[in-house]
Amino acid sequence: MRHPLSEKGAEALGLVFQSGMIQLAVALGTVTIVAVTGVKSILGLGPAVFLIAGALAVGPAGRASDRFGRMPVIRTGFVLGISGPCITAAGCAAVSPALVFLGLGTCGAAQSIVLLSRAAAAEMFPPERRARGMSIVLFGVVSGAIWGPLVFGPMFSGRTFDAHDLTVPWLAAALFTAVGFLVSLGVRRDPRDLSRAYVTEAAAKPLTQILRRPGVSTAMVGAVSSFAIMAGVMNLAGYVAVGHHHAQGSVFTIISIHIVGMYGLVLFAGDAIDRIGRRRSMVIGLGLIALANAGMAWFASIAGMSLCMFGLGLGWCLSYIAATTELVDLAGPAERGRLVGFSDLLSSFTAAGLALAGGVVYTGAGGSVPLAGVATGLAVLACAWVAGNRLPEPRPVAVD
Repeated sequence: MRHPLSEKGAEALGLVFQSGMIQLAVALGTVTIVAVTGVKSILGLGPAVFLIAGALAVGPAGRASDRFGRMPVIRTGFVLGISGPCITAAGCAAVSPALVFLGLGTCGAAQSIVLLSRAAAAEMFPPERRARGMSIVLFGVVSGAIWGPLVFGPMFSGRTFDAHDLTVPWLAAALFTAVGFLVSLGVRRDPRDLSRAYVTEAAAKPLTQILRRPGVSTAMVGAVSSFAIMAGVMNLAGYVAVGHHHAQGSVFTIISIHIVGMYGLVLFAGDAIDRIGRRRSMVIGLGLIALANAGMAWFASIAGMSLCMFGLGLGWCLSYIAATTELVDLAGPAERGRLVGFSDLLSSFTAAGLALAGGVVYTGAGGSVPLAGVATGLAVLACAWVAGNRLPEPRPVAVD
């Protein structure tokens, strides 16, 4: 029988390759939409399609993972992650907005489904070490900070950026995800089955009852707000950088440093969350998100934007891992998929709304300063909410 650590190693390695595809989608989603349609005012629509598709996919995926197991669902996400970039590449080659939107939506669905790996990883650990377990798998995503500049950067060096120029990078992204799918086959024992060793499982409760448990609403606010604000700003960062007259290749530097902030210190973050507590970690993380967004109003250089995006990623790392770990603890093995899936659904829909609204604010209200102000205000509100509400004592919960 394989040791659980080897199973987590396979999950982490799968995310290594998935992260290559996602970095391209984040860095070039807005640019691709504008290049294919020629309409700048809809720059927020690409990220919105990506996030809405993810929201629509993750709820059913979470329920399916409770019924059939985590890994069959996660592998389906990898298959979608191969298809999405190929469809987007076809849209670029044919200059077809419909295909580009379909491809971005498929990429979004793939991302949300594959990221159910983080909750699956937490299940492999005892409750008091679940933040550490989640951090081991998420550490794999930091490689996206390396893949982007090394692989995608040279593809854009000295080239113009019409729709046809974007075809080859999107095809390269599909290859990354294909390797991730092959690696996922190395996870033989399903995390849902491993988790049953740590709790006596009771009958699964309806989602409406799970949401009323003490602490769930606080953790949900922490998860949804940290993800939505981070993703909304991240998906617009590439276009904001171009708006500051930076070269398109510089976008990969900004996004890479952001990914380092999200995942580079994740192993330390997992241990820190287990030590200082989840509510405190959420408050600190949301506070960092607010500070980072405020900085975007003043810093327009590549170095300044990179620093702010690093802070945005680090704040997300603390708050989101803490919130999701708490949600895993507050549900039994047969309930976690639907609870985490519902959290991801709300997160993605909220992020999509913020991306759309952010695009309107950026193009119609004066650029990056009002955009930064709105994002900062939302982070401060979420931080205050979490700080004012307690979480229950840590415990493996399977019953009401």
